[in-house]
Amino acid sequence: MDDDERILRELGYTQQLHRRMGAFGNFSASLSVISIMSGTLLLFGYGLNSGGPAVVVWGWLCVGPLVLCLAAVLAEITSRYPTSGGLYYMARQLGGERWSWYTGWLNLLGLLGGIAAQDYGIATFTAAWANLQFGYVPTPGSLLVLYAIILALHAVLNLLGTRLMNILTSLSAWWHLAGAVVIIGALTLIPTHHQPAGFVLSEFTNHTGWSSSVYVILLGMLLPCFALAGYDTSAHLSEETSGASVAAARGIIRSVVVSWIAGGILLVALLFAIQDYAATLGSPTGVPVAQIFLDALGVATAKALLLVIIAAQFLCGYTVTASASRMSYAFARDGALPGSVHWQKISRRTAIPANAVWLAVGVAFVLALPSLYSTTAFSAVTAISVVGFTPAYAIPVLLRLRHRDRFVPGPWHLGRWSRPIGWVAVLWAVSVTVLFLLPQSSPITATSFNYTPLALLVALALAALWWRVGRHSYGVPRSSTANAHDQIKEAENII
Repeated sequence: MDDDERILRELGYTQQLHRRMGAFGNFSASLSVISIMSGTLLLFGYGLNSGGPAVVVWGWLCVGPLVLCLAAVLAEITSRYPTSGGLYYMARQLGGERWSWYTGWLNLLGLLGGIAAQDYGIATFTAAWANLQFGYVPTPGSLLVLYAIILALHAVLNLLGTRLMNILTSLSAWWHLAGAVVIIGALTLIPTHHQPAGFVLSEFTNHTGWSSSVYVILLGMLLPCFALAGYDTSAHLSEETSGASVAAARGIIRSVVVSWIAGGILLVALLFAIQDYAATLGSPTGVPVAQIFLDALGVATAKALLLVIIAAQFLCGYTVTASASRMSYAFARDGALPGSVHWQKISRRTAIPANAVWLAVGVAFVLALPSLYSTTAFSAVTAISVVGFTPAYAIPVLLRLRHRDRFVPGPWHLGRWSRPIGWVAVLWAVSVTVLFLLPQSSPITATSFNYTPLALLVALALAALWWRVGRHSYGVPRSSTANAHDQIKEAENII
């Protein structure tokens, strides 16, 4: 038994997934989920409408260090509890089963919302490329069909095993970084005209319908908050990572730092390259980034760079699906989901939780159905992801601060900085959660309604109802228990 397997047994589980991922693969997975060419570009148009260039730039600079505070404390806790369950397992050890239960449901909501946001975003960028190439004009119905196809492709690729995942996540990291360098270089060197620094740093635009500039600025924070989320992927893949106690913690930190720096440079390059602000916002492609490429670089280069972005986003969506399926598998393994026996099954051939993969993409499809009638559905789905992720990240940190005696640091820790950084992280998380439950545009109508609070209430209501019915089957092992899941149960879980 190696150290990883021994640590996992001390945490109450036996090894079922294959540890074929190294430290770079683990880091690459979180980097791929954060995805500087996905989250930053998918909400770029939203940022231009909700505050404009000034809010995009200064919001990114201000939010990054706050996100890093939350990520650092989570990395410290992950080093002590490297399991696929991630956040809800941490909450169980530091607070108890009820804390764990709601943390798990919030984390699952964030991950499922993340799949929906990423894959629907891929559909919109693919449609923009098709508009340039073939003159295709997307409709809500055709976008939803394309979205379903992308979901199915991600599910099928996830079923092929961890070895392929290690290859694709490593490829994704290099593709994202190399692609960003190519795009930044093209936007810097090719255009004959660039916007002045005053425009990039101080231009404020408000197309939200709200009159309060402060409120609009706060709404603009959705871009960096969504773009820099998903780093808990390193924790969810820790049972498939060698040396997970250190590798997963470092994967969390490094992915946030690299994404913040590279994403900021990419955003600034895009803003300097805007040729016509009004035309960018009203682009017939439906994607402002595509219009910037078209105006500044020409049709051929625009189409080529869009393909680079679409490939990066596809790899991102693949990894988000993997993370959500591992979370679903772990949650079902501990009896938290309706039909847990079904969702926790492992494929004998690939050691992949196949049923959990299909569950993740199925729920993600349902979350995007409002796009058929809502003009703000995409920003609402991204807000759902942020509102799910952020409190789920904050709960283990809060419990860590409240119950210092229950936590023994792992090999990667913050030392005496843990508590001050932790309190900053908790206050930030509370503020962000409240903010994105508020209306995003005015006037509030059926098509502009932010249904994030509704999605959150449904998820919490289901969690509360299932707690009353299924809590007796819920059992997250206490740390240091030798073997909470016996060999007989494991054998039954093998397909």
